[in-house]
Amino acid sequence: MIYFLIALVMFLIDQGTKYLIATQLVIGEQIPVIGNFFLITSSRNRGAAFGILQEQRWFFIVITLIVVVGIIWYMQRIKHTGKKMLSIALSLVLGGAVGNFLDRAVSGEVVDFLQFNFGTYTFPIFNVADSCIVIGVIMIVLDSLLEVRKEKQSTGQEHEEQL
Repeated sequence: MIYFLIALVMFLIDQGTKYLIATQLVIGEQIPVIGNFFLITSSRNRGAAFGILQEQRWFFIVITLIVVVGIIWYMQRIKHTGKKMLSIALSLVLGGAVGNFLDRAVSGEVVDFLQFNFGTYTFPIFNVADSCIVIGVIMIVLDSLLEVRKEKQSTGQEHEEQL
């Protein structure tokens, strides 16, 4: 249950920050946080990450529903396995996916506002839900790599014991 609470907290933080941006800033308005490196910039995205697949609202709604159902099913399946990192990772992805899903379902666009500039390069503007999804996916990959490593170590120990 704690993992669904984590997803809910991430969803609420995402929706709260998007609400503040949408109601307090006009599109394109910027607030410097750390010079020109980090700015709060009110933006809208009708596509996916980095602005790809613009105007594909129903595609994203269907895909997100499938992903959310899959994550909930898998979280139920692994809840007694002690896989805490994987469960937290799935919670982050779930909270982020539902946050962006709600935006797309209600208004057809996602509120983005976190902008980072690296010299002359501007990283695509994103939001808390995007951050949750990316961090969650990185944690899933890390958990998978650690699991493979653990399996190799246990296989090696079993082989040594047989000799």
